[in-house]
Amino acid sequence: MTNTNMPDAPQSDTPQPVFLKDYKPPEFLVESIELVFALEPGNTRVHSIARYRRNPECDDEMQSLHLDGNQLQLTEILLNGHALGDEDYQLKSDQLIIHRVPDRFELKLTTLIKPKANTALSGLYTSEGNFVTQCEAEGFRRITYFPDRSDVLTVYTVTIQADQIRFPVLLSNGNLVEEGVLPDGRHFAKWHDPHPKPSYLFALVAGDLKFIEDCFTTCSGKDVRLRIYVQAHNIDKCDHAMASLKKSMRWDEETYGREYDLDVFNIVAVDDFNMGAMENKGLNIFNSKYILARPETATDADYTAIEAVIGHEYFHNWSGNRVTCRDWFQLSLKEGFTVFREQQFSEAMGSAGVKRIQDVNLLRNHQFREDAGPMAHPVRPDSYIEINNFYTSTVYNKGAEVVRMLFNLLSADGFRKGCDLYFERHDGHAVTTDDFVKAMEDANQVDLTQFRRWYSQAGTPVIRVTSRYDPKTWVYELVFEQSCPSTPGQKDKAPFHIPLAIGLLDNRGNDTPLKLAGEDGQGDHTKVLHLKQPKERFAFEGVSELPVPSLLRAFSAPVKLVYEHSLDELAFLIGHDHDAFNQWDAAQQLGIRIILEQAGRLQSGQDVHVDERLIDVYRKLLYAQDGDQAMLAQLLTLPAENYLNEFMQPIDPLALNRARWHVMVGIASALRHDFLKLYHQLDDTCAYSFDAPSVGRRALRNLCLSYLMLLDEAHGEPKLRQHCVDQYQQANNMTDALAALGCLTHIECPEREAVMNHFHDQWQDDAQVMDKWLSLQALSRAADTPERVIALLDHPVFSIKNPNKVRALVGAYCANVRFFHAENGSGYDFLRDQLRTLNTLNPQMASRLVSVFAQWRRYAEPWQSGMRDQLEQLNQQSDLSRDVYEIVSKSLDENVL
Repeated sequence: MTNTNMPDAPQSDTPQPVFLKDYKPPEFLVESIELVFALEPGNTRVHSIARYRRNPECDDEMQSLHLDGNQLQLTEILLNGHALGDEDYQLKSDQLIIHRVPDRFELKLTTLIKPKANTALSGLYTSEGNFVTQCEAEGFRRITYFPDRSDVLTVYTVTIQADQIRFPVLLSNGNLVEEGVLPDGRHFAKWHDPHPKPSYLFALVAGDLKFIEDCFTTCSGKDVRLRIYVQAHNIDKCDHAMASLKKSMRWDEETYGREYDLDVFNIVAVDDFNMGAMENKGLNIFNSKYILARPETATDADYTAIEAVIGHEYFHNWSGNRVTCRDWFQLSLKEGFTVFREQQFSEAMGSAGVKRIQDVNLLRNHQFREDAGPMAHPVRPDSYIEINNFYTSTVYNKGAEVVRMLFNLLSADGFRKGCDLYFERHDGHAVTTDDFVKAMEDANQVDLTQFRRWYSQAGTPVIRVTSRYDPKTWVYELVFEQSCPSTPGQKDKAPFHIPLAIGLLDNRGNDTPLKLAGEDGQGDHTKVLHLKQPKERFAFEGVSELPVPSLLRAFSAPVKLVYEHSLDELAFLIGHDHDAFNQWDAAQQLGIRIILEQAGRLQSGQDVHVDERLIDVYRKLLYAQDGDQAMLAQLLTLPAENYLNEFMQPIDPLALNRARWHVMVGIASALRHDFLKLYHQLDDTCAYSFDAPSVGRRALRNLCLSYLMLLDEAHGEPKLRQHCVDQYQQANNMTDALAALGCLTHIECPEREAVMNHFHDQWQDDAQVMDKWLSLQALSRAADTPERVIALLDHPVFSIKNPNKVRALVGAYCANVRFFHAENGSGYDFLRDQLRTLNTLNPQMASRLVSVFAQWRRYAEPWQSGMRDQLEQLNQQSDLSRDVYEIVSKSLDENVL
């Protein structure tokens, strides 16, 4: 008997949170599942045969089977070959409940789904006419009824049937075991993955795709076939991604001893994707942005990001796939660990110092802000309403910093021993962050009890440091006081175990040997202090003169450090510190002090001037530009506005924006000839090369151009403008062309329109390049930007259904402080209108965008009221998605902070 059943109507109750404390093992496990997909864009039929058994580790003696489901039409249900009647099961909006099931049984289901109508891009959907899946975190329930949770691992066998002409490529996880032709012009492919995996790692792709192919020989001598699938017109943009994959595979073998475990490794690039990429076992699905590259269409930043993301998803094969998460509260178990591995890989491939600076900059600009708002949560959260909202900088980037601290505490060898034990002990299992730390403890015979607080306590610790020097005894004392602000649900925090690396510089800039009182032997130039108490003192002996402290070297812990360096001391550290991160950080602190001072002057109606010490520091850096040019470009870049916000209470976004701009103009005016001279010295007509020296040269040259063009923006200097036009016209790569175009976007002039139109006409058929074109206009400081952005919403290259387009235009405009935070509220109104559309179209994208309002309490008026009003309007919508509801409700909750 075949029934056609639809679920009960969705309940209108307020979404309820899920709590870590309520975790229970699954009542039933799945030994294997066979899936057969009869693909059609409008109506795809999914047949599943799953073999269940009761979980002996579950205490509950439930007689019913509860399966997750979402937007499914159930057409067939058989238990052990017998069709079930309506009285044997119940359909809810998000569940299929089968009554009175035995301890072992086979369940056969048939469901109908509508991939073409799936604009949420979760589950099975279509992109550019091709079928694609995205099942992390809870997308598999949009395909068939199943225990869609990360601790139910099973072996998948998948058969895909589709029209042979429209969908010649049929891919799934694992190894291809059979393929052939079916009647009526259809064909099939059968895939088998021998490694048990959770449903979130299931993947399917079908479409008209081309591929490039290569081979990798593992350390044990096994040949692995590598393929990257793309649309035909992108086939010439895959070489860098393939090279990055092979580098990743070799690096993981050499650094972690992890060998690939299937016969094939496939990657597919798609244009419509909510995330950056997905590590599905043996079939990684990527946002096209992180695959496609050639010099004419991709910037140095694109090349770098592709290499990093390819590495990240490949490294997941062990840190995420072979060993996976017990539940979604453990998300950082795979993401934080893998981000750290990705960072190590990128440091090995390029400039380690610059990479470290970029990673810390990302953390400070985004994660610190997250920690200070209503969505603050521990690396291992305690609760969530919508798990998609917890793919956060805290889980990824702070989680990586926690793993890095373990690496530094245990040494490279000790950390490797811990990783080896972790993979050996838990291969094929779903585990927790505690299991990860326990492996580190057991492998190294250490106690990490206090360290575990990094996983359970939210917030960014603050370390306040004072110093005292006794010239008679040559003793230098540092006093550290740690605290952590209250965060939602966590008012009081216990002390963290904080590894804090320091150095002391003498008046010539040399590192002083560091010897703590009572220690024997020669002191190290960098010493890691272990802070474990609210207040601790460390006395160093044999310090012959008052030193300049270099604190938190290499950013050894994700903390805010407060020490009152004088401006002269900061300038000294910029010129002499041997630690690349602290040299850069001193430049950032100097910039922060001066920008904040100018913001205060603007608020009080005074004229702005730039402290001569900053000019002098920049001048000296420009004269000493023979070293790492990528590093020099970092040193010459002022702090980002998100990070500046951390130092103003309440935040006046326009005062900070104007102050930063005035300081940049002041630097450009004072060093005009230095920038111009260096700009010409760095000219290079050689063919494009993606290597560290070439990337550094382009970064520094384009930074010089950006400073020079500020003078045209501020004072109108067409002669300088011509350098931009010339660079654009002569550029043989996208990095230089886009840098020139980016500078021109800020100036309303005929040259801007001519170059912008030329760029559009040349690249209008390239989706990734057009994303850059949209972003440049959204980030422009020119007065006509709001009108241009509104007009671009109707431009043919923009689609509200495509996440990359939304990020490129709407997301970029939200980062344009001058217009998004306009005092008349027009920027906020613009975002609200887009959110109302995205709320039903793609809730994940909507929730990420609405987060910009979450910090409203930290702002001064009128911005505070403006953001709160938008949140309240959204909160009144009757159809608010779970994703958006969680952000909005927590942001408005008066008890949260």
